[in-house]
Amino acid sequence: MMGFVKKVVLALGVPLVLVAAWWTVTSGSTSFFWPPLRDILGTMRETWFPDRLTQDVVPSLLRLGTGYLLAVVLGVGLGVAIGLNRSLRAFLEPVLEFFRSIPPPVLVPILILFAGIGNGMKVLVIVSGCIWPVLLNTVEGVRGLDEVLRDTSEVYRLRPLGRLRHLVLRGASPQIFAGARQALSIGIILMVISEMFAASNGIGFTIVQFQRTFAIPQMWSGIILLGLIGVLLAFIFRFVEGRALRWYIGLRAAQRGE
Repeated sequence: MMGFVKKVVLALGVPLVLVAAWWTVTSGSTSFFWPPLRDILGTMRETWFPDRLTQDVVPSLLRLGTGYLLAVVLGVGLGVAIGLNRSLRAFLEPVLEFFRSIPPPVLVPILILFAGIGNGMKVLVIVSGCIWPVLLNTVEGVRGLDEVLRDTSEVYRLRPLGRLRHLVLRGASPQIFAGARQALSIGIILMVISEMFAASNGIGFTIVQFQRTFAIPQMWSGIILLGLIGVLLAFIFRFVEGRALRWYIGLRAAQRGE
């Protein structure tokens, strides 16, 4: 019980201090562009709930979820294939490095030309940025598999599907989840960026509209909402990761003598 309380205090301590500092510093603010935090929070409910929750927040999350899941599936699939095949890895490495170096926001005008201005373009923007951490971490995870385990799987004549499931994916899963964790934060950023181009709804679109109409408290409320969404998604990801990598976490704890 004490351990749980300690984790809660550590998790909430810094955010509470930052909120208190923001509230105190801006409490007497008369700046149009830096309103008091109480004014921002006061406008948050009427700004986002209930209408914009369904019109802007839900569509944004659906685009993020679709693009993120596609990136994870493609990244893991391609990463396993490249990691297992040395010749394929040598052949594709220059191409992968080239495309990885291109910032995804630069691709937005090009994707608009080919995919239009609908949801497909926004999902493609998210995929184009999220796939790289997953892909590269999967490749490294597969390449780093224990040679003893590889030989053992051959001795026991595991079938290809069984080897893929029990050796390759399981052995590379810590690095796959590390890449997926990076991709999640990138996906949130790209979700907002994609909605700032030729969009008619979404959190990013609405924040820009508030900025253009000088609705500054509402603009700040959207930024805070994005941060809260990021925190919630991070907690959900950590929960899933903890369940999926329970064996790995237990192994690391045993190695540390905990």
